[in-house]
Amino acid sequence: MKTKKQGNNWTAYYDPYTERYFAEIMYTSREGREQYDYEITKDIYARLGTFKDDIENERLIKEGKMSYSFENTMYGTLGPERTVWDDEAHEAMRELERKNSI
Repeated sequence: MKTKKQGNNWTAYYDPYTERYFAEIMYTSREGREQYDYEITKDIYARLGTFKDDIENERLIKEGKMSYSFENTMYGTLGPERTVWDDEAHEAMRELERKNSI
């Protein structure tokens, strides 16, 4: 099984050691950056990349459990820039990204 899938604004990862699936949606523009991380299911991972439109892939990812959100835009957000819902899942995804970049 592939351990990484990617689109224009999203990347999904599979960790064969823990059998967990993660996905990240990131938007970057002159106005700032937004990042959303999700823990997804095997079914969602299998379906990613099968759509012609990346918007459909992003909608599918959003069916997973959000683990991390970062918004830093010129339009701003009320409250803190960073909100972490699931520290453990967020750290597991970062470790998997690190392993994939080696």
